[in-house]
Amino acid sequence: MRRNDRSIGAAVGLGILQNTSSQSDNIVTTDIPARLDRLPWGRFHTLVVLALGITWILDGLEVTLAGAVAGALRESPVLQFTSADIGLVGSAYIAGAVLGAVFFGWLTDRLGRKKLFFITLTVYMTATAATAFSWNLWTFMLCRFITGAGIGGEYVAINSTIQELVPARVRGWTDLAINGSFWVGAALGAAGSIVLLDPTLLPVDIGWRAAFLIGAGLAVIIFFMRLWIPESPRWLMTHNRAAEAELIVAAIENNFRRGGHQISEGPFPTIRLRARTYTPLSEVATTLFRVHRQRTLVGLSLMAAQAFFYNAIFFTYALILTEFYGIRADHVGWYILPFAAGNFLGPIILGRFFDTVGRRPMIALTYSISGVLLAITGFMFAQEWLSASQLTMAWTVTFFFASAAASSAYLTVSETFPLEIRALAIAFFYALGTGVGGILGPLLFGVLIETGSRTSVFMGYLLGAGLMIAAAVIAAVWAVAAERKPLESVSKPLAAVD
Repeated sequence: MRRNDRSIGAAVGLGILQNTSSQSDNIVTTDIPARLDRLPWGRFHTLVVLALGITWILDGLEVTLAGAVAGALRESPVLQFTSADIGLVGSAYIAGAVLGAVFFGWLTDRLGRKKLFFITLTVYMTATAATAFSWNLWTFMLCRFITGAGIGGEYVAINSTIQELVPARVRGWTDLAINGSFWVGAALGAAGSIVLLDPTLLPVDIGWRAAFLIGAGLAVIIFFMRLWIPESPRWLMTHNRAAEAELIVAAIENNFRRGGHQISEGPFPTIRLRARTYTPLSEVATTLFRVHRQRTLVGLSLMAAQAFFYNAIFFTYALILTEFYGIRADHVGWYILPFAAGNFLGPIILGRFFDTVGRRPMIALTYSISGVLLAITGFMFAQEWLSASQLTMAWTVTFFFASAAASSAYLTVSETFPLEIRALAIAFFYALGTGVGGILGPLLFGVLIETGSRTSVFMGYLLGAGLMIAAAVIAAVWAVAAERKPLESVSKPLAAVD
């Protein structure tokens, strides 16, 4: 406690601490949420988005590299993977992400956001570097599993932090844009694979190894970018650390004033909370399956549908190009670049409508359009009406909408549940949704592609389309209208005292 007292005393001396939070009998009365939401967009928010949102760039890089090097892994004189092996490796990555999300999500709600986004980044950085030195299927799968665990943990720690620091009025667009940055990583992975998989530059068995070192190098830079990011004040105020939360928010406000921003001095609405150190798992289960079971249904539907849609198609896209169109492995990256562009532009262009038109209509619209376009494109593929370039353009249009839809799934599960269980709720939905859609998807499509039958692959596409349309219907009926509302208004904290 002495360390915190000295820090707070120094802050008072500098004139940056306001007495707007109080604590008595373990009850915290604070206006911190309202003060964070009333801030204008500034350098602080931009840096938070850059330092934390880059997680999705890492995931996009990993997923794209795994798909782009699929051909090289089959041609490798050491590994010699089959199409089924590639599907198995994709499933190992997703399985790691699922288990990592659950474990690190539990830790994030207990230990704090900041500690975990350093731990998970370190896990990812170490494992993706180790992938480059794999010597058989099992070592490759193990490294991909641990890499996925790091990324899964990143999802929950980062989503929680960003939701709790970004003002409510732009929360939807910001979240979708950050999730859309996955495709910046996809483009980086595609561009890197074009160079590194070129047999005239590097031997086949060296190029794919060098590709996996890209992510590790990027992670080192990100590690240092995150050093200045504070702990979430919202997390602190519910964990008996209101004085630390007050110090952080006051410092943020002072930085805005020094930067020339005019911000309201209040007074602001307050909230009363009974401080706690952790939330029992029994209370988590009660909240998810009894108090908010309707929201749980929406979250599971959205996450499972988009996970199957994406992981089934994107993890095996390189195999489709090599198996059915005879595209060389070192040329696959050229087909992924326009695909990535459509995915990135979707959330950027459509994201603002989730804050203006509203969550429910936009989620239903993007999911339904994605499902219909997938079915149409799949049928045209089965009928051999599309060349490799035409198929890529069709996917680019389809995933323009699907990317916004998938991003809105993460937005939904991270903003519609109470603060105390936010990270674990994200982990739960990510785990179940991705476990159903992400693990089974690559396995199923790996087998379907192995048959060499376009009709069989089309059946898989129809399944994905059906899941997306079903999720659209569920969202249209039961999704929460959370646009432009404070998190505490969307879902009352479990520790709230009336």
